[in-house]
Amino acid sequence: MNTKHRARLLVSCVDQPGIVSAISTFLFENGANIVESNQYTTNPTEGRFFLRLVIEGEALEQKEEELKTAFQPVADQFQMTWKWSFLHNKKRTAIFASKDVTCLRELLYQWEGGNLDTDIPLVISNHEAGREIVESFGIPYYYIPANKDIRKEVEAKQLELLQEYEIDLIVLARYMQILTPEFVAEYPAEIINIHHSFLPAFIGANPHKKAHERGVKLIGATSHYVTDDLDEGPIIEQDVGRVDHRDQVEDLKKQGSLIERTVLYRGVKWHLEDRVIVHDNKTIVFN
Repeated sequence: MNTKHRARLLVSCVDQPGIVSAISTFLFENGANIVESNQYTTNPTEGRFFLRLVIEGEALEQKEEELKTAFQPVADQFQMTWKWSFLHNKKRTAIFASKDVTCLRELLYQWEGGNLDTDIPLVISNHEAGREIVESFGIPYYYIPANKDIRKEVEAKQLELLQEYEIDLIVLARYMQILTPEFVAEYPAEIINIHHSFLPAFIGANPHKKAHERGVKLIGATSHYVTDDLDEGPIIEQDVGRVDHRDQVEDLKKQGSLIERTVLYRGVKWHLEDRVIVHDNKTIVFN
């Protein structure tokens, strides 16, 4: 696939006749062909329409601004929320991590294997634990100590780096610090986090110990977008695994860690491939 000739279009609007026809006509008139199409319409009461298109056209990378400008009247006609992504502009991802580097390592391995279509120009951490593995991939590692007392100063340094490296997506790979609303506002629906799926049960410290004492039979993980409401942002992906009375706390932790890194990888991958549309506090995922 020649990425110079491809783009993706995400659309959300009130469902009504003529949407697909108008978009198809626009693309035809601008020399672009639809190579992949996925759409979804909610129930008649809500009546919301969602669309993901992959299009192809000669020298598409040279028409980026022209197409965006020309598409605006179509978007206005149907009051669309829309987003163009041109594949020659590869998204740039920053990873935030702390002591536990299992999710960080998984993302780097998947990226090295070509399974994450992104550039990773830096990793930021409030611990030194991940430096060796990150630098082995040739990626700059920024150690910035953080705690609640210096949060604003830390985030100012982080935002400066993110702007310097022109970051599009932030992944919190077990980054054990709470982000301020001001920080989150800089990257709406562009910060992905992972957490265990016991929530809202077994909150606080030692959730696996509490879950073991309660005798849970399922353990899982959730990847989601970060909002001002802690761990309550739009869910991208979830998965579970079975446990039983023979499993000890450490077994639950190991099983949970495996699911966490898999679920985080999927959520990041789908975001990078423009498969996710956020609507209210939910997501439409064309996977």
